[in-house]
Order: sequence, then structure tokens, then C-alpha cells
Amino acid sequence: MLRTAQRTAAGTLLGVGVLGLLLFSLGREQAWQALGGGLVISGASAVLGGALGFLFGVPRVRGGTGAGEPQGSYAPNTNLEQVSDWLTKVLLGVGLTQLGSLGERLHQVGTALAPALGGEQGAVPFAAALVLYFLVLGFLAGWLVTRLTLPQVLSDADQALDLFLAGQDRDRRGDKVGADDLRVRAMQHLGLLGGSADQGDRLNRQLPAGAAAGPENVVAEVRSTARRSALTADQVRELFADGSEAQRLQALALMQGDPALADLPSVLDAIERPRSGFEQYHALLAARGLLSRLPAAGAQRLRDAVAGRLVAPDGIPYGSDRSWLAEKILSRLESAVFLPQQAGPAERSRARQDP
Repeated sequence: MLRTAQRTAAGTLLGVGVLGLLLFSLGREQAWQALGGGLVISGASAVLGGALGFLFGVPRVRGGTGAGEPQGSYAPNTNLEQVSDWLTKVLLGVGLTQLGSLGERLHQVGTALAPALGGEQGAVPFAAALVLYFLVLGFLAGWLVTRLTLPQVLSDADQALDLFLAGQDRDRRGDKVGADDLRVRAMQHLGLLGGSADQGDRLNRQLPAGAAAGPENVVAEVRSTARRSALTADQVRELFADGSEAQRLQALALMQGDPALADLPSVLDAIERPRSGFEQYHALLAARGLLSRLPAAGAQRLRDAVAGRLVAPDGIPYGSDRSWLAEKILSRLESAVFLPQQAGPAERSRARQDP
């Protein structure tokens, strides 16, 4: 609602300025010259005002060394913030010292630009008013866009960087599934991948009462405790086969965390006949963890299932997190299944290692 009101107000102000210029031009002998010159003056003023609004609207990076501050290998670059702060102070200082001569300066500007509007009577004050109007309009638009948009863009970029760094750390520790999950989430923050289908109220209702953080965090928590679980592979398979959607996800999370608990038929079922896109995404993550353990026949079954879902009309949507994982799995299977057929024992061993 607020953004709609802002767009309406901006459109109205822009329309008023352009309408005023149009009416002024129609009263000139050289109407087209006046209209063209006025549009150029208006555009230049709006661009200058927008640049000033950007400088005034650049957000500050919140500093501090509190316990809750994320630790990483990189810190935000504040050069733009410092330049913005410096230029803002300079412009304010110069503007305040010249405030008394503002009327004279505007008259000089109007006199210089009047020929572009035809140079007839009334062109000088109109040119000055046109510059002032679009300068202020451009400033407000630039400030609002910067203030409302740039902080979110910078925040998403910082979160994506944190997720990429965390994924690298998981990769170094041998957690390939967790690393790929974090990389997918980082690319989603940057808008490079679409998310899985909506998890729905049904799944949320099936989660434990204390799982307020949402299904994604619940799956990550179960995955992290899989190697300490007392469940056997048969029990995990039964949990998937007999359970609700939440229990199926729990079984897939256990398979992700400990490939020894994984069951290929269950994973294939969740890939080919998922109850939701969210479940299919985690089935693909479970399949990712199985790649180094599958025999040739199992790898072929997984390849057929994933490839079939990629080309099916109602299958995995292109450009989504699931398509990224599916293509990565297929790429890995190409080397794990087909390359070894023509390779020796050493090459087969290298091909079966995770990238």
C-alpha cells in the first residue's frame, strides 16, 4: 500500500511538471524547440537532483563488535558511505553560505537557459522554475529509492556472502550436502535462483510445537544430528514410507546427514512423486550425498529419475534451486557412471570421489 502511494505521488508530480512544460511550449512561436529544450533541462535537473538524493540516502553500516555480530573473512567496504558523508557535508556547507544569493543564482540560471525555451517573454522565470522543480523532484526520488532499496540490496549481498563462506567451511569439513544447501540459499538471496514451491500450512501444522523457525531450520537441525541418531537405516526407511509429509522430510534430513541411513528407493520416490517442491528439493540433497556410494545400476536409476523430472512438463522448473541441484547431480553422474566404463581402476576411483 505504501509503495503504491509513493508511485502514485511520484507519477503525479512528474506529470504536473511535464504538463506545465507542455502548456508553456504551446504558447511559444517555436513550440517544438521550447518543448525539446524544456525536456532536456528537466531531465538534466532530475538526474542532478537524483545524484544528490543518492548521496544523501546512502545507508550507514552498523558497526560494533557485539557477540551477535557474524564473524567472517570479509568486512563491508564503507568507501561509498564515507564519500557520501563527506560530499553531503560539503554541499550543505556551500549551500548554506550561498543561501542569501539563491534568488540571484536562479535568475542567472534562468537567463542562461532561456534561449533553449525560445527566448521569448517569460522564458527566464520559467526556465529557473523548471530547473528548481525537477531538481527537487529528482532529489526526492533519488533519496527515496536509495533509502528504501539500497539497504535491502546490501543486506542481501552480505547475507549471501556469509552463506557462501559458511558453505566453504562445510565443504572443508566434508559436509557436501550442507555446503550445497548453503550455496543454494546464497544464490537465492542474490536472486540467481528461484525457491522451492510453497511449503504450505499443512506442513507447518505437522511440525513440532517448538519449531517456530520454520521447516528449513528444522530440516537443518535434524540433518546435523543424523550421525548421532540411534535410528537404523530400516527405521529411517519405515519413517519415510509410513509417515506424514513432515516425517518424510525428517527421514530425508536423516539421509542427508548420514548417507549410511539413506535408502535409494525412498529418495527416488520423493524425486519422482514429491508431495511438494520443498520435499523434492531435500530429496535431491539426499541424492547428492549418495553419489559416492551408489553402484552403477543405482547411479543409472538416479540419473533416469532426475533427468526425467527435468524434462517433464510438470517436473522441476528451470532456474529453480531444484534445477541447480538436479543439473549438478547429473553432471556428477556423467563422470561417475559413463566415464568409468572406459577408464581404468585409478580413473574410476578418482571419478567416484566428490568434487
